Amino acid sequence: MSAAEPTAAELGRRLRAGEVSARQLTEAALARISARDGRLRAFLRTSPERALVAADAADRRLREDPGAAPPLCGVPMAVKDVLCTEGVETTAGSRILEGFVPPYTATAVARLEAAGAICLGKLNCDEFAMGSSTENSAYQTTANPWDLQRVPGGSSGGSAAAVAGGLVPITLGTDTGGSIRQPAALCGTVGFKPTYGRVSRYGLIAFASSLDQVGPLARSVEDAAMAYAAVAGHDPLDATSLPEPVPDPMGTLRGPVRGLRLGVPHEYLAQDLEPGVRAAFDAACVVLTDLGAELVEVHLPHTDLALAAYYVLAPAEASSNLARMDGLRFGPGAPGSRTLREAYQRTRHDGFGPEVRRRVMLGTYALSSGYYDAYYRRAQQVRTLVARDFTQAFATVDAIVSPTSPTVAFPLGARTRDPLAMYACDILTLPCNLAGIPGISVPAGFSEGLPVGLQVLAPAGEDARCLRVAASYEAATSWAATGPPLEEAAV
Repeated sequence: MSAAEPTAAELGRRLRAGEVSARQLTEAALARISARDGRLRAFLRTSPERALVAADAADRRLREDPGAAPPLCGVPMAVKDVLCTEGVETTAGSRILEGFVPPYTATAVARLEAAGAICLGKLNCDEFAMGSSTENSAYQTTANPWDLQRVPGGSSGGSAAAVAGGLVPITLGTDTGGSIRQPAALCGTVGFKPTYGRVSRYGLIAFASSLDQVGPLARSVEDAAMAYAAVAGHDPLDATSLPEPVPDPMGTLRGPVRGLRLGVPHEYLAQDLEPGVRAAFDAACVVLTDLGAELVEVHLPHTDLALAAYYVLAPAEASSNLARMDGLRFGPGAPGSRTLREAYQRTRHDGFGPEVRRRVMLGTYALSSGYYDAYYRRAQQVRTLVARDFTQAFATVDAIVSPTSPTVAFPLGARTRDPLAMYACDILTLPCNLAGIPGISVPAGFSEGLPVGLQVLAPAGEDARCLRVAASYEAATSWAATGPPLEEAAV
């Protein structure tokens, strides 16, 4: 990404003005993917024929009534490989789903396509979204566009790298414990996790159903808000979908932050932050103060328990959700097996990677009759305490700000042998998922030449406020317009 590359909002304006066609943008994006993605490895597969058909339909729509065309009509995008798309192979980054072609499209993807956005293909991710570096994909390892020897974050690493690498202006990812916001921070893009239930999970290959949420990664907060506006809203196909109308985030996006009270969580800053990350956050706080916001210290006292609770609850739900991957309903099966038990064992051992097997075993153990109360029930109690911490904090402040990640992007392979070090990457993001509140990461500077993210959290349902604070900070800085040297790093 570079300052010269237009945002999705700018592309939409050019399309409606007739300065460029959707087919031209689609062909150009496919050409960029062909030229750059050999080294980034953000895409698992593209669907050019499907994309060009959609582009021609968008052009007809724009010709007939450009004023009525939605803001994203004709704009290229791509989606994480955990979101089903009818007729396009969808594998969740796993060998066990290799060759699976869904007969339907996820609601979030369908709504973006109904708004005229052009889906170019599927983006790499950690297998079943389990990971913080996109090194757990069964197919390839995605590189960070800022440094090809470093991780892009995860599990939506392909989604973040595709935006940062200038391949597409907007993507969809999923966030279970930070999997949109953390890679957005590490790649220098915007990443927004809406309130749980605001965006339908229908058609999402589930990791942890009470935590998963679909959201956009983009070049600007405006782009993220437009994508969110397109996909949010009640869906009767998702039992967890909130029935309340969704306030339009665009109407308040340019509102000021003057007079807002922003909480700075003591416990987050007490974590092991890299000095450069802390320095960038302190500088961001100065910007917010200059904009008229009041920064006050708040306490989230159960933060230190959140990581442990998450890594009981999420694996427990994964154990249940992935039980269907048995070689009969899903998966390639195990020809030649003599018993049903042997078929199950071979299918799941050969089909799942090490991290997925680890989490399934942890989750199965936590749910077993002898340990349910000691682990799963207690973790649910901690989750309640974490959510209560946020409720009490938001009684005194309008939003909370913090670093998104305690570190910048780390070298490929640096944490693959140390699961606990990898899990610690999410210490500042996963409490948001336990509480079901909205969160966004916006570019906030650099440390050692690598991006740092500012995280903004807001009360449940206040997605527009979350976006407004981020947009105000973005407008007062130039970080979002700064991108990696693509000619050197990605071409």
